[in-house]
Amino acid sequence: MSLIATDQFRIVVGLGKSGMSLVRFLARQGVAFAVADTRDNPPELETLQRDYPQVEVRCGVLDVEFLCRAQELYISPGLSLKTPALQEAAARGVKLSGDIDLFSRHMRAPLVAITGSNAKSTVTTLVGAMAAAAGKKVAVGGNLGTPALDLLSDDVELYVLELSSFQLETCQQLNADVATVLNISEDHMDRYSGIAEYHLAKHRIFRGAKQVLINRDDALTRPLVADDLPRFTFGLSKPDVKAFGLVDVDGEKHLAYEFQALLPARALKIRGAHNQANALAALGLGMAVGLPLEPMLDTLRQFTGLPHRCQWLRERRGVTYYDDSKATNVGAALAAIEGLGADIDGKLLLIAGGDGKGADFSPLAPAVKAHCRAVVLLGRDAELLEAALADGCELIRVNTLEEAVGACAERAQRGDAVLLSPACASLDMFRNFEERGQVFARAVEGLS
Repeated sequence: MSLIATDQFRIVVGLGKSGMSLVRFLARQGVAFAVADTRDNPPELETLQRDYPQVEVRCGVLDVEFLCRAQELYISPGLSLKTPALQEAAARGVKLSGDIDLFSRHMRAPLVAITGSNAKSTVTTLVGAMAAAAGKKVAVGGNLGTPALDLLSDDVELYVLELSSFQLETCQQLNADVATVLNISEDHMDRYSGIAEYHLAKHRIFRGAKQVLINRDDALTRPLVADDLPRFTFGLSKPDVKAFGLVDVDGEKHLAYEFQALLPARALKIRGAHNQANALAALGLGMAVGLPLEPMLDTLRQFTGLPHRCQWLRERRGVTYYDDSKATNVGAALAAIEGLGADIDGKLLLIAGGDGKGADFSPLAPAVKAHCRAVVLLGRDAELLEAALADGCELIRVNTLEEAVGACAERAQRGDAVLLSPACASLDMFRNFEERGQVFARAVEGLS
């Protein structure tokens, strides 16, 4: 491929899942492009060379001169924009963009855009299922499942995208029909300078939004947008106008909109206050794009949750076991501990630890003290967790997840729940959080 500078020449930087979707899209558009990756053998290299042998690809250290031959670089979410070669290219006038920015320029149907530190996948899946139940031709993906560019189609009537802060960094104008930041808590502090920079990345989701959904229980989710922009809110308090929340009806909690009770909380198969909040958020997003109420409520009655997200595994001797391996940060673990802890008769036996990504574990301490009988710690940052949770309850150190399950089973009492909610990434011990959850599930299933 010719590398003559032209306003039609692009470079895809990063050849993972989203990078490959960019390759397919640009090839369909007939745009001249090349590919670069910092890794010597990126995951999709074999596929690229097989399906697009004419496309030049350069692997290894990024070459600034090569990058500057393009007018626009499409950066993989996994690569920090602070990478020196990218910074130099930007300083020399090259535009830094990404797959979500490109998607927003080409979508021809309404978009529900969802981000947050936690619960993105659950809420995204719920909204997608609600739309399908309402008879909509819906396309669901983004950070979850199918890359956004692979979803583009003239047949789609509604897009529902889960978006990460990394994807949003390169997004200039999303133009969602409704956008939300579900919650904000420390995450990816190994990539961001602090919570403020992370917060700014998340809030790029509101750029060009026609409506917003705000979490009343988290001030950091409130967007800096014009007061006249239509908005809904959700939260675990009693709702008022344009709001979803919880109300008491004859001593029983109900999901509600404004002054109307909609559904008893006990009708949800997904347990805990955090999942009640997820259900309320999904209702708010669905209402914002005109989904009828009954199919949305039917979806909530049937939804059993996603794998590794506070997923019920089994009950043994009066003790229930939950896999929340997806809780790779403090905020997610805190939501599970508080939500499940308040929803069971007994106490929690928590399994936590792994790669903490530089996070502060101290916010877990009050919830652990209130809800946990014991915490079993493992992984690289077990010592840091132990220091943060000292005096809250019994703390046990183990080397393997199988040992952790055994330690919990020995100590659990009838009415208790064993919860894997690590508050850490898994990469110090496992390939990913899915493998961690699978190992946990096998150990739980193996209990006699």
